Amino acid sequence: MDSSNLRFQVVEEAFKKRALDVETPKERPSEYFARYVFNRQKMYKYLSAEVYKKLIDVIDNGARLDRAIADDVAAGMKQWALDMGVTHYTHWFQPLTEGTAEKHDAFVEHDGKGGMIEKFSGKLLVQQEPDASSFPNGGIRNTFEARGYSAWDPTSPVFIIDDTLCIPTIFIAYTGEALDYKAPLLRALHAVDKAATEVCQYFYDDVKKVHVNLGWEQEYFLVDEGLYSARPDLMLTGRTLMGHESAKNQQMDDHYFGTIPDRVQAFMKDLEIQALELAIPCKTRHNEVAPNQFELAPIFEKCNLAVDHNMLLMSLMKRVARKHGFRVLLHEKPFAGINGSGKHNNWSLSTDTGVLLHAPGKTSSINETLRFATFIVETLMAVYKHNGLLKASIMSATNAHRLGGNEAPPSIISSFLGKYVSEMLDTIEQTSNLKSQTSNLSREIDIPQIPDLIVDNTDRNRTSPFAFTGNRFEFRAPGSSANCASAMIALNAAMAEALCSFKQRVDAKISEYSQRPEYAIGTGHTAKFHALVDVLREDIKTCKPVRFDGNGYSDEWVVEAAKRGLDVEKSCPVIYEHYLDESSVTMFEQTKVMNRKELEARNEVKWETYVKTVQIEARVLGDLAMNHIIPVATHYQSKLIKNVQGTKDVFPEEKALRLSARNMKLIEEIANRTEAIERLVEELTDARRVANRIEDIHQRAIAYHDTVCPHMEAIRNEADHLEMIVEDGLWTLPKYRELLFIR
Repeated sequence: MDSSNLRFQVVEEAFKKRALDVETPKERPSEYFARYVFNRQKMYKYLSAEVYKKLIDVIDNGARLDRAIADDVAAGMKQWALDMGVTHYTHWFQPLTEGTAEKHDAFVEHDGKGGMIEKFSGKLLVQQEPDASSFPNGGIRNTFEARGYSAWDPTSPVFIIDDTLCIPTIFIAYTGEALDYKAPLLRALHAVDKAATEVCQYFYDDVKKVHVNLGWEQEYFLVDEGLYSARPDLMLTGRTLMGHESAKNQQMDDHYFGTIPDRVQAFMKDLEIQALELAIPCKTRHNEVAPNQFELAPIFEKCNLAVDHNMLLMSLMKRVARKHGFRVLLHEKPFAGINGSGKHNNWSLSTDTGVLLHAPGKTSSINETLRFATFIVETLMAVYKHNGLLKASIMSATNAHRLGGNEAPPSIISSFLGKYVSEMLDTIEQTSNLKSQTSNLSREIDIPQIPDLIVDNTDRNRTSPFAFTGNRFEFRAPGSSANCASAMIALNAAMAEALCSFKQRVDAKISEYSQRPEYAIGTGHTAKFHALVDVLREDIKTCKPVRFDGNGYSDEWVVEAAKRGLDVEKSCPVIYEHYLDESSVTMFEQTKVMNRKELEARNEVKWETYVKTVQIEARVLGDLAMNHIIPVATHYQSKLIKNVQGTKDVFPEEKALRLSARNMKLIEEIANRTEAIERLVEELTDARRVANRIEDIHQRAIAYHDTVCPHMEAIRNEADHLEMIVEDGLWTLPKYRELLFIR
């Protein structure tokens, strides 16, 4: 068949490709880092001293932007951009599409003399008006109510892509509701800053500001562009909707940290150079567990900037990959039977004096131990109280395929602390004789040339979705294609609430204990000390159900988690309901991150996105089944029938029956499986029609999960069995063994 010949031609071309030569800049990375970013160095050069000082005050101290300086800032930005060959500008924002959006305008206006001039005012820098009804908005904006605003976020530097100056912005409706991820993220970061700074005053008088740090780890797959184009399911859904496992995949554990293929190395090199020029501080690259799976991770940054950089990087990855003959797959589970891809969010809090989650050392004071315990315990309180919400923040139709698959964290939010931290919390809970704790150990290795290792105060539990890893928590559940902001909004808002509650209760006890003579200054531990310890003990007991150091993949853990009151739901549309739990609404409103209307709108968007994702997959799968799988299978069946008939013509009846027995068995199996596929596709279509008639989007999403998805799995099962039966030369779709190994 011509189609099968095309498959082999595509595979052959993929294997012939070689690595492109990437021109390495002659400068060191530190010399071209942030070349295309209007950072402080460029601000200092292109802005007056007074304007520079005011803008830095906005960035560092949260001062309100004075519109009076906007024209001066815009003029400096424009001059820098023109010096860099830029011709256009855009407000770059993050709508509820999991991607970014931009509308480009040129730096041109009429000069009144028949010519043009380059112009860029403070008004254009600070605010623009994209169409708010054309982006997902959950009903906040009707089609005829189109007005919405993008507003400049000075805390994230502007940057240049090609010939365009990109200005990071928030995106809000005319009526004030957030229509993006950045606006509520900035609110959540402000809420944590305020709450954490107030709690820090118990331990450090000089702390004026607390920052949220984020270090994401981006996992991804690469496939050859030709093979990608020969798989309609990859092109239209980002994953293979069918495909039998390769005989060899990741079972030998030989890909993880293995030698990076030359073509991939060239891609990574090119990507890192361009990323560094945009001030994305790439640090780590390596092969991941599955074939064709890789990871890139940067140095920690402030959370808002880290989120922007991750969104920018995902866009950059796609562009650079095509230059090298690849396609990047950011879907959480593009291939069945092997590991999917996540985006681990390493989260921590810090002040100008240090990291708040950094464990105390051998010589640390009791004050340091209490500081560490306070921020650990209140993080656990946030995770415990809102474990369902945190799961909802990372859940999607795509990530649902990955979570709990004995490769990724289970879809039950729990926290691993390790022996050292667990023992410390148990000590605080059970005894009043508190002592400073030792945070690091050394481990001797009986090889003279090897120095002693400094052992971290925790081991690592790969099954924990929220693990303490030394001076930070690693939120491992977010998916590779997701906007990090979704998880960070929920986590930081929950943390702000927990810290506010902690302070209110401690202050109440300080007021109470101050009346007791035994807690007077000079009598040993003060009222403040006893108030801190007593509230910590209460919270240690309260949040204990979320602490789990065992195997998160075990069936026993699901039962145990349910007993502890943790959310064990697996249905994505049902999990989204946690955004509208009264505890969630109260938390978001009290921290001023989002109001009920915004939460209801976002859930409408989430349910609608879920329905559309599954709907597209179902349509593509039905098309592949009817127009690829069944025709190929029946063609092979016809060849087998001709062989059986020919055998009867050549051999005596008894021998012919014996020789054709295997082919007869295959003929029958093909008939049964193609018949099953036809029936299942018809049932799939009917299930979609029934679900589509449900007006309530929430119930429609549940119907798609409960009635449409099971038919898709059943169709895949039949198709994958046929792939192993049908003659290889007839199969039209590139197989896993071809897709998963780059040469």
